[in-house]
Amino acid sequence: MQPWELLDRTSTPAGDEMTLMRRGDEYVIFASGKPLMSSRMHGSEEALATRGCAHLAGRDRPTVLVGGLGMGFTLRATLAHVPAGATVVVAELVPGVVAWNEGPLGPLAEHPLRDPRVRVEVGDVAAVLSAGRGRFDAVLLDIDNGPDAFTTTGNQWLYGNAGVTTLREALVPGGVVAVWSAWEDRKFEQRLRWAGFAVEVVRVRARLAAGGPRHVIFLGAAPETGAPRRAVSARPRRSAGESARRGPRRSGRPGGR
Repeated sequence: MQPWELLDRTSTPAGDEMTLMRRGDEYVIFASGKPLMSSRMHGSEEALATRGCAHLAGRDRPTVLVGGLGMGFTLRATLAHVPAGATVVVAELVPGVVAWNEGPLGPLAEHPLRDPRVRVEVGDVAAVLSAGRGRFDAVLLDIDNGPDAFTTTGNQWLYGNAGVTTLREALVPGGVVAVWSAWEDRKFEQRLRWAGFAVEVVRVRARLAAGGPRHVIFLGAAPETGAPRRAVSARPRRSAGESARRGPRRSGRPGGR
């Protein structure tokens, strides 16, 4: 077995260490010594974009926020689902992660940062969300390991009541928020409903049809102006490895990303 090779180190503004490792053709990002993501398992991140952008069909100039750059797979999938006139804002807290995507990680997702539709904002996604009311047609969040699996300090606010309210206010009427999670979280699902979202929970394999651990995507549709809450519209046909529900159900925790 090939040994792991350390490619680079960086840190979050809070001082948590992040490392980029490679073994053969696999890349892994570690946060505080824990594996955060692997280049071999990104099907659920792509499903995040597919589901979160499904309602944008027919819109000429949507604005989409991708919270968390990761290895660029969610961003690449987002670009495949939005028109030429779209603007895709990427909020990434750690400058080093942006540098990795401009360097060794770039080829993995075919250099999505080079797309002219992309605008990178280095900083806390909470600040980007708070900066403009009704700015985004869709918000796709892949921050840390989800609402209840923190590897980096300071992410609790985003998934709490105040953060969910800020998400709602950042969306246009009828906009959709999609949140990636390592597992289901009934409390977070209830917070979304409390904030006025119509919620769907999709369970998806990390490698889609190829299997892997089950991850979860929370979908929340904001109501149209003057209309009652509605279900997430324009849902694509479920791919192999996906299942969905609209009512809370407890499940066991799957393996990490």
